[in-house]
Amino acid sequence: MADGDDRQATFGSDGSLETDTTPDATGDNDFGEAKEPNETDGGYSRYVVSSLLQKAVRRSDEEIAAWAAWELARSGYAWNLWDRLNLYVVEDLRAGSDVALTIERYEELATERWEPAEWKGRLCAIHAALAAARARSTREASNADAYFSAVAEVRAEAHERDEEPAHDFPVGDLEPEGQFDAIFDGHTGEGARRDRGTHFFKTHGARVGPEGEDDQSARWERLALLLDDETDYSPADLDRALEPVDPEDPWGEPATESGRDYTDETTGADTDTETTEGDADTAPHDDDDSDRSGSLSDFSE
Repeated sequence: MADGDDRQATFGSDGSLETDTTPDATGDNDFGEAKEPNETDGGYSRYVVSSLLQKAVRRSDEEIAAWAAWELARSGYAWNLWDRLNLYVVEDLRAGSDVALTIERYEELATERWEPAEWKGRLCAIHAALAAARARSTREASNADAYFSAVAEVRAEAHERDEEPAHDFPVGDLEPEGQFDAIFDGHTGEGARRDRGTHFFKTHGARVGPEGEDDQSARWERLALLLDDETDYSPADLDRALEPVDPEDPWGEPATESGRDYTDETTGADTDTETTEGDADTAPHDDDDSDRSGSLSDFSE
């Protein structure tokens, strides 16, 4: 449970609001009056200021976000501030943004090195809110969660009626020989039954992209495959392993033939196929050391 989750407002049996105001949030407000439960020093509801903070961050309103963070921090509700900013990280921030780490660091400084309500703690709060407001906001994770959850209900209802769902998950049925055939390697039961071992994984499942490997990584990969004493890779296999995925069709296979056929469902094992036209001189390497050494010389510079 995140800090502050156990401090949310609850209602008693008589309908009255029950709160747990932390000691740091007690005292007088700016007008010299004793603060009510969940009141900030400026006389606002901390629930309203907390909501304002996240909405301001989401709308990239830097000044309002900075003020809301400052108000919560100085009023003794730093736990509410950092809880809200961390919620923003997962609810409203574009995936992969380094702002998540920035906010985490400011929280660490404000709460572990300094006092949250004091000057340095308040500066950390403002910095974190500004960093969040300047980051690219998106509801992509929340939208994806809502969409996938809705589709799950549609699928379940269609299944109950023994009908095809009007909307389905983007992966369909996830069957071998389908769009996502590359996932059925030796790491899965179906792939193991089909004898899809290291060779299949290296030439199908381990491909990256669409940028592909950089020159150094590609050199290492090619040499590692050439030096593999247990698995043979033809030049076409090497090209296939290093071929970046197509950004328009990331699950499609490249035109390069690997010289092996993994679709034999009769035996469930690898079967050798003829090399394609133009690949007559690209037979798989044998274990002859001199031949392997000659191949390596092309990539050792």
